[in-house]
Amino acid sequence: MGCAWGAAGGRGARTARVSESLEVERVFLLRGMPDVGAAERWSIEQGYIAGEQGVGGRLRRTTMPDGSLVHHHTQKQGVGLVRMERERTISRDVFDAQWGSTVGRRIRKVRHRVPFGGLLWEIDQFTDMPLVLAEVELPSEHHPLQIPPWLEHLIRREVTEDGRYRNFMLAVHGLPDESATR
Repeated sequence: MGCAWGAAGGRGARTARVSESLEVERVFLLRGMPDVGAAERWSIEQGYIAGEQGVGGRLRRTTMPDGSLVHHHTQKQGVGLVRMERERTISRDVFDAQWGSTVGRRIRKVRHRVPFGGLLWEIDQFTDMPLVLAEVELPSEHHPLQIPPWLEHLIRREVTEDGRYRNFMLAVHGLPDESATR
């Protein structure tokens, strides 16, 4: 079952907001969860729709700090540091109708959002596997990056170019074997 890019349908549907942009993101594997204090927290469930050539996109349900729910359908192209991302807001009905098609390709995580040095760091603590990743979106691929002092000592290594740590791969294959050749 695919997910069309038209306006969201179903009961209570609103016009879909669609955004398309280049995503420049660096990702780091952490030894544990840093102390992020009173960071904004989002609870995220996401699943991947099988498509004709692999992935038909990602469905995401985010529980915001005020308890409200936000639903998105996202498609990404490319690998590594720079990727194209196309995302649209969908209704709960559209999400619920598509969610069943993601069985066996899901992850859950709590995202902690921490501003530092003019950038927004997102620390993802996975609730269905022992994994913590830090990611930061940059304005360009050449933008200098300062690692926050509260994070520096917890970084095992950068995994931006290691496809095994992409959410889709985690959802399908689970936690990577660190002893495997990259």
